[in-house]
Amino acid sequence: MARRRRAGRAGRRGTRRLRVAFGRVAQETNACSPLPTRLDDFRRLHWLEGEALLAACQPGRPEVAGFARRAELSGFVAALRRHGEGRVEPVPLISAGAVPGGPLRAPTFAALRDRLLAALDAAGPVDAVMLALHGSMAAAGHPEADVELLRAVRDRVGPDVPVAATMDLHAHIHRRVLAEVDLVVGYRTNPHRDHFRTGLRAGRALLRVLLDGARPTTAWRSLPMIVGGGTTIDLLPPMAPIFRRLRALDDEPGILAASVFACQPWSRAPEPAWAPVVVADARVPGARERAEAAAEELAEALWAARTLLPPEPLAIDAAIEGARRAAAARALGTVCLCDASDAVGAGAPGENTAVLRALLERGRDMRSYVPLRDPEAVAAAFAAGEGGRFAGAVGGRLDPETSPPLPVEGRVRRLAPAGPFGRAAVVELGPVALVLTEAPPMVSKPRFFRELGLPILAAGVVVVKTLFPFRLYFAAYNRKTIYARTRGATDLRAALSRPADGPVWPRDPVEDWREADRRRRIEADGAR
Repeated sequence: MARRRRAGRAGRRGTRRLRVAFGRVAQETNACSPLPTRLDDFRRLHWLEGEALLAACQPGRPEVAGFARRAELSGFVAALRRHGEGRVEPVPLISAGAVPGGPLRAPTFAALRDRLLAALDAAGPVDAVMLALHGSMAAAGHPEADVELLRAVRDRVGPDVPVAATMDLHAHIHRRVLAEVDLVVGYRTNPHRDHFRTGLRAGRALLRVLLDGARPTTAWRSLPMIVGGGTTIDLLPPMAPIFRRLRALDDEPGILAASVFACQPWSRAPEPAWAPVVVADARVPGARERAEAAAEELAEALWAARTLLPPEPLAIDAAIEGARRAAAARALGTVCLCDASDAVGAGAPGENTAVLRALLERGRDMRSYVPLRDPEAVAAAFAAGEGGRFAGAVGGRLDPETSPPLPVEGRVRRLAPAGPFGRAAVVELGPVALVLTEAPPMVSKPRFFRELGLPILAAGVVVVKTLFPFRLYFAAYNRKTIYARTRGATDLRAALSRPADGPVWPRDPVEDWREADRRRRIEADGAR
């Protein structure tokens, strides 16, 4: 997609100090979740403005407290300072993030958009804008919220100010996104652990535009594909060679950025796609052709990997039995059991009771930790007080037919004040330590349990609520990983029922990706 803006003009502005605004509005939306995302969810997890944001992006400071010490904006600021030749001033706007969940309420999206634009207006004239987005955010009445944010920023700064964006590996990439940005840079790891490096790469690419006069031009492809690539872990086949190729492209003349994006499976965006995106400098002879060839090559590699579907999770009874048979794993560490149908890290509400029920009925010989969202039960536990008796139904508040509430009785062991997941209460149910939270518990790190007085090595089974990140953070303790299938917002069956603009793999038999690509990309561009 050739850029029609004069994005390289900034490189000819002499030696004056350039001002680059930067900020974040990020949430991964799961359209299957019945729990809407509210403004409080952003304020609870991550909200910084102005100088507080700039301070959080300095070395040694946590950018997203409790989640990421160095994320995209820290990497971006570091790039400006390391490679900006003293000529670039970072101008902080707002940084707001929420855990993955249901679509934003319309007033929530309006408040975030208006606050971002107000900060941009207050910043005064800027020479470029850098935004950290997820790429799959949606809101009630705003199915393409990221596009609306980018469009609103573009309208504010005008067509000649370069706009760059970092996006998650699971961003939804289509022509409407690429029409609003000059540079898009995605993660290259799964589990995601290159947030800082992604911001650093985006910053370096934007500096080539600002200081050297690079003129970005984007080559991309749109593959009609919801899932594929096996486990999609970047260190394992079939994705490992694809990510290696992306890194190699960094060294090719005239290439500014190279990424691949695998869509959020549980989105309701109308054009589900896996998309390679290669940004080149149009000034460099042959760069555009190299970008097109690389996008084609990556598309073919991604399409070839489509037949390797994610591993099928075990039925809950088989998952519990698998944990029981893994006696050595439990003795030497712990078994991480992921409820793949209720993964908060992919947008589920985290209140499915199937795993808890199964452990209480058939896993009483194993010490287990189980997180569960239930604000009403948390309130009851606080009313009982530490050491008090808890009796009542837990879970199943939002969708009792899918996940019936489960009556339990136990002792309140620990109460914790409001944190990123709201207030929390630990209720002892015999061999099970039930951790109740007010907000969806995105459990991916051992500290979630440790901070509640639950040492990891004391548990034979730890239930986690993310699909991939826990593999990284629990590596020192996890001796066996089990994915369980229950029912919920992150069922693969729910992903395959999403709407689409035509046949999509693997729901439909699709032999060639080019017909959909032509319709989505080439014909659309030609009609403009």
